[in-house]
Amino acid sequence: MVLIIQNPAVFSMKLSASFGLLHSSPKIVSSSSSSSSLFSVRCYSAVSQRPLRYAVLGAGFAGLSVAWHLLQQSSEELNLRIDIYDEVGVGGGASGMSGGLLHPYSPKVKLLWRGEECWKESLKLLNIAEDARSNPETVAKEGGFIVRRSGIVRPALSVKKMDMMNDNAQHCIASCRIKSIHKDAAQKLVPGLCVPLDLAFHMREAVNVHPQNYLEALYLACRTFVESKCSSGISCKELYLHKKSVHNLQELAGEYDAVIVCLGARAAFLPEFSGRLPLRTCRGVIAHLQLPDHIREEYPEHSPSILSDAWLAIQGPRTLYLGSTWEWKSKNYSRHVPEEEASKALEELLPKASAVYPAIKDWTVTGACAGLRAMPPLTAEGSPPLLGCIDEFIGCRSKCKYWLFTGLGSRGLFYHAWLGKLMAKAVLSCNEDLIPSELTSWKHRVKQ
Repeated sequence: MVLIIQNPAVFSMKLSASFGLLHSSPKIVSSSSSSSSLFSVRCYSAVSQRPLRYAVLGAGFAGLSVAWHLLQQSSEELNLRIDIYDEVGVGGGASGMSGGLLHPYSPKVKLLWRGEECWKESLKLLNIAEDARSNPETVAKEGGFIVRRSGIVRPALSVKKMDMMNDNAQHCIASCRIKSIHKDAAQKLVPGLCVPLDLAFHMREAVNVHPQNYLEALYLACRTFVESKCSSGISCKELYLHKKSVHNLQELAGEYDAVIVCLGARAAFLPEFSGRLPLRTCRGVIAHLQLPDHIREEYPEHSPSILSDAWLAIQGPRTLYLGSTWEWKSKNYSRHVPEEEASKALEELLPKASAVYPAIKDWTVTGACAGLRAMPPLTAEGSPPLLGCIDEFIGCRSKCKYWLFTGLGSRGLFYHAWLGKLMAKAVLSCNEDLIPSELTSWKHRVKQ
């Protein structure tokens, strides 16, 4: 969870003679407590006016998307303060541990619900993050990328599903095309790829995102945006990040104009939601693999990542991520993977990976990480996340004060940008009707 707390002592102030305005010089501030650190950026206008104060709980895909869009969509003249709370920090939850393969299709290569909108907005946010962290030396390092634009290939493994997948592929969107290719073409893309049914699906425009690098860059974009407003003097924009847990929503009562809960699986642990959200939790383990130094033949620089019963997210010519397991009903949200859990995960993942990429046997496991997904219920639209105003749901008499954005499941990268934009619009206008009913209907199916 992420929070921002105002502390005038952390700023050095200077008076601009040319504008007659009071500005702040932002600093990074570390608390004396080992469990808490604070970063803040703020600027003041000449006109003293209480800013709108929003708390965003969570610094993963949902939380940072909401924070960015609140900053972007608020009017130039609006005084605005955003406090982000996260126990670990940016990307500390399941978002930072995700595989990073981004495309708008289901495992049957069918376009997902609102696929074109979600795809378009996700690419926009990725570009914004890349622009914010435009350091060539950092990007050049293996694993230092934000977006790897080499596509994704999915070999067909089931005769039963092959015809359906082929039909679905014909209805792809122009901005992320799907091409049916035969074995020879697939093996030109990925030497040694196993294509048992002589058919694979190539998504040329699909991308591989490094989740942690992306989230840190998106947060940097938020900071940079606030800093850029400091020089204009038109309004007061504030951004605070605090490593702190929020154990119940009552802790924030009276402080904020709105509280947006973007905690993923941890939302279900808040007492206001305990046993009431239609979410299932699922822990996933991802293995990190590397080519040993004595093997010279690398994974080709521009070859796509691989989707199958297990996926291979290529990080560079000599590193990849392999995932993911599905441990349903788990409540373990620790990133740490004990040796026994890692061994069990590899026993499951390596045979699946070697079925499509036999050369995986030459790679060495260097580590593993895990995250706890919040899986939404299956509906006619698939499994869309849960959004909406939750004042009545939690017994609050205020109007449009508490909001929920959770249940991204295994498609956080796909949904986060478009839905974060919709959520920000709804919060700023106090109008839940701006959110599609498919995302808010869960409240009618849950006992109040």
